[in-house]
Amino acid sequence: MALTQAFKKTVQARAQRDGKYREALFTGAINACLTGDTAKGKAMLRDLVNATIGFERLAAAIKKPSKSLHRMLAPHGNPSTENFFDMVSALQKKTGIKLRVTAPE
Repeated sequence: MALTQAFKKTVQARAQRDGKYREALFTGAINACLTGDTAKGKAMLRDLVNATIGFERLAAAIKKPSKSLHRMLAPHGNPSTENFFDMVSALQKKTGIKLRVTAPE
């Protein structure tokens, strides 16, 4: 089921005003990627980029064309590990959210 433009704008607006939601969106995106649901993770990262730094500023921060970033985070996009972690690093700096991976004991 495709998301409506209104829903996407609602997600962006909430991410812009609610730090806890922004953090949940970011950690949810990374967790989705780590568990193999990359389509969901990339969709959540797109929402986070649009709500925070924007694709143009993200592109400038990691020195990649914004169109390339759009393609990387598209449903069938396939960013390299380096590009993916460059985006994550830039988003961490912009949002002030520091991610860390922990393993259950």
